[in-house]
Amino acid sequence: MVDKATALRSDINGRTFYFCSSGCQRTFEAPDEELRRMKRRVTIAMAGVLALAVSRVAVFIGLAAGATLVTWAPIGVLPWFTWGVWMMILVTPVQFIGGASFYKGAFQALRRWTINMDLLVALGTSVAYFYSVIVVFAPDILPVKVDERQVYFEVSAIIIAFVLLGKYMEDIIKRKSSAAVRKLLDLRPATARVLRNGQEMEVPAETLEVGDVIVVRPGEKIPTDGEVVDGSSSVDEKLLTGESMPVDKRPGDSVIGGTVNATGSFRFRATRVGRDTALSQIIALVEQAQSSSAQIQRVADRVTAYFVPAVVIVAFGSFAGWWIAGDLPQAVLAFIAVLIIACPCALGIATPAALMVGVGKGAEAGILIRGAEYLEQALRLTTVVFDKTGTITRGEPAVTDIIALAPIGTAITGDRLVQLAAAAELRSEHPLAQAIVRRAAMAADPIPEPDSFDAIPGCGVQVAVDGADVLIGNRRLMTRNSIELTAEVEHQLQTLEQDGKTAMLVGVDQRLAGIIAVADTIKDNAAEAVADLRREGVEVVMLTGDNEQTANAIARQVGIERVIANVLPEDKAREIQRLRDNGEVVAMVGDGINDAPALATANIGIALASGSDVAKETGGLILIRDDLRDVAVAIRLSRATMRTIRQNLFWAFGYNAAAIPIAAAGFLNPMIAAAAMALSSLSVITNSATLKRLHLERSR
Repeated sequence: MVDKATALRSDINGRTFYFCSSGCQRTFEAPDEELRRMKRRVTIAMAGVLALAVSRVAVFIGLAAGATLVTWAPIGVLPWFTWGVWMMILVTPVQFIGGASFYKGAFQALRRWTINMDLLVALGTSVAYFYSVIVVFAPDILPVKVDERQVYFEVSAIIIAFVLLGKYMEDIIKRKSSAAVRKLLDLRPATARVLRNGQEMEVPAETLEVGDVIVVRPGEKIPTDGEVVDGSSSVDEKLLTGESMPVDKRPGDSVIGGTVNATGSFRFRATRVGRDTALSQIIALVEQAQSSSAQIQRVADRVTAYFVPAVVIVAFGSFAGWWIAGDLPQAVLAFIAVLIIACPCALGIATPAALMVGVGKGAEAGILIRGAEYLEQALRLTTVVFDKTGTITRGEPAVTDIIALAPIGTAITGDRLVQLAAAAELRSEHPLAQAIVRRAAMAADPIPEPDSFDAIPGCGVQVAVDGADVLIGNRRLMTRNSIELTAEVEHQLQTLEQDGKTAMLVGVDQRLAGIIAVADTIKDNAAEAVADLRREGVEVVMLTGDNEQTANAIARQVGIERVIANVLPEDKAREIQRLRDNGEVVAMVGDGINDAPALATANIGIALASGSDVAKETGGLILIRDDLRDVAVAIRLSRATMRTIRQNLFWAFGYNAAAIPIAAAGFLNPMIAAAAMALSSLSVITNSATLKRLHLERSR
């Protein structure tokens, strides 16, 4: 957030910039007026096509009742309307309001001496429209005898409506990408408590300067990066670092802006503010990755550069050929037929038609596909990279091992050990303590209330419960209380730690009672998901900020052989780019804010629905059910959808390539060309519908 009262505002090209006193700069998207204008154009175009369809039905009814085409009255009270005039009235708004963007795009392309699909749409529909106007109002100037049955207003309206609908659908998907950056900006608190002149005051977070001493209380977000100078606490850094376990902070430790203080209060000195903070760098990486991914060209765009000039050359060539041959009427008809049959109605709906069916099929399977641009690389996918925390693991600590050490005077069972440990941790808000409390709550016996409680910083806690003196903490706590650890116990601790678990020692009445291990546990079906992906022929990699020991322990449990550990949040995207630079086509699966740059950098970003909003906004595919097996299902669906899109484009271009020479040779009059164009669009829709029969099943 930015305090507008202390910032200089500037509106540039529809975007609002705020330049802050701390040197930061942030961009907020203004309401997207262009998208709203396109929506209005789509509505007008589709309404015009619907009105034409209704009118066509009315004509058939009128003709069946004995009316003539020339005297037919569309609403029964305007006998001077002919069918051609009525069609022109309905189509004109579609042509010049709905199709305004095509004229504008064509004009801009010509100014740059380039060719695009807008030029072909504008040229083809204009020929169909203005030729029809001449047929209605001045048929005598044409070298061939025609009547109002040979107008092509409907052709023009249908082309504009469907191509515009396709562009609108793709624009909606693309415009949503900026939401990820906005949600990242929301992570930073609006204000901060700063000590200035011996007084604690609340100031806008954007006005913080390097060297400011900032006060953070329990439950508050840390406003900027810095170093703790006084106090201690545990900080939840999961959203930015991916580390599921809270991190204890004491004087001299660093803190990251945007993370959440858990229990204690502390003061820290700001070391980085504005655009230099870790959060700002993540935002910059997301923006950069989204900008680069938006440059991917569609197959249709690449072919259009060659297709459009070829169509124009063929159209004028056929006109010149027939004219030189002495058949001017046929020259006109051939010219019009070539331009009509070349109009890209099928091309315009090739991608959105398949995407709509694929999205619907994915939704049924619990998979959301956010755009065709995220599917382009699916056919060549070679590597799937998983984030660890919150993706492969649950992202929440749980008790994994209970080791009771007896005798200590009287034997203590595992359940009693957990009960005593839970009593010691009952008043703690630390996630490790809460994991023990949750485990004890599953037992039949209630957790006893402690008679006394003493927290020992950096060591653990000491309580009196049920007449016993109970300790729970690390090795230092046992040493402070003269409790020795045998070689066997030390071996057990090391084994647990090698498996990536946090081992806590429990002492009762000055004797070692047992060990309780807590870890971030593996999600159900994670191993099956890895096996599914291998069957799909892709390599599986785990990417994490955890140390190698913990990372390798998790990887072994799910069957992942390739691990990239000790990766900082800002380096995750760099690791993904390195894989791509090595020739790998990469899908990244993640759930956290720290995964957002990597998701945007990957060829395909796959986010979990339970993850952060930023990850979901950045990912191209979203797994609604949070079942990791759906990654393989999503890849199969993506590949099938992309194959269908390419098939649609092939048939659309193939139809044009085959039909244009026939039209140029004079064997295809404009009416048949219009009907053939409609058939090509129908073939695209029919082919897209085959995706509904795709079987998407998870492994058992």
